[in-house]
Amino acid sequence: MRLESERGEPQRLSQTLARRSGLTDSDLKRISMVQDQLGLGFIEAAMRLGLVTQSDLDDVLAGGDVDTEAVHAVARPVASLTSAHDPFDPYSERIRALRTELLMRAPKDEANVLAVMSPGRGEGRSRIAAELAITFAQLGQSTLLVDCDLRRSSQHELFGADNDQGLAQALVEGRAPQVQAVVGLPSLSVLTAGPRLATPLEILSDPMFGEMLTGWRRRYRHIILDTPAVTEYSDGLAVASHAGRVLLIARADRTGHADCRDMIRRLKSARGEVVGAVLNTF
Repeated sequence: MRLESERGEPQRLSQTLARRSGLTDSDLKRISMVQDQLGLGFIEAAMRLGLVTQSDLDDVLAGGDVDTEAVHAVARPVASLTSAHDPFDPYSERIRALRTELLMRAPKDEANVLAVMSPGRGEGRSRIAAELAITFAQLGQSTLLVDCDLRRSSQHELFGADNDQGLAQALVEGRAPQVQAVVGLPSLSVLTAGPRLATPLEILSDPMFGEMLTGWRRRYRHIILDTPAVTEYSDGLAVASHAGRVLLIARADRTGHADCRDMIRRLKSARGEVVGAVLNTF
């Protein structure tokens, strides 16, 4: 039975959605007929017939398909992630203080989505993203940490996580992302970047990423997006345009004022709202 239409819908996404919704052979035939008659994609035809709901689609895009390996994959925070191992450490205290400030500025009735960005490399962006995700999860609130740095990913190293299939592969192949559970943090899930592909900017600019983020917004209270260095790549701006809200990171005695100003200027064109800034001294 045909699950891929002239509109180019990823076949694996359609297959996952069909399995998630429990579609029968008879259902698939009805969908195929509507596709042929109206020139629709599989998903739109299935929704027209009432066989697939928006909730089903959001669930798949968020990695909620119960048959995926994501349910079984397990990540473990490494010792350097202080918030997970030593809550009394001064660094942990500062991260929790930052969490409190961000909670005060978080939307009340929708997911708290933050793209964590910095001008350059070596400014502590990825670690702060991971530590923030940990502290949000420690509140018992569902939290997703996504490694959107498809060039020099590091979240899989910080969580000792499998990185064979990550965000990049989910977007390119059009399938449910393999979100991994974290030992000791039942409210935290991690989506690694996956092996590096040739066109990161194009992948993150694709509407599929926006659709996936919509699914996450329905499933998680907090979504933290790690991004590449803005002075080197435009990938982070693409992520910021989807996320809408940005946390800026700079390192004392390392980050230049000109680079910070340029990043803020470029964020305006990406419609990214800066909700806070961190001067990292660690």
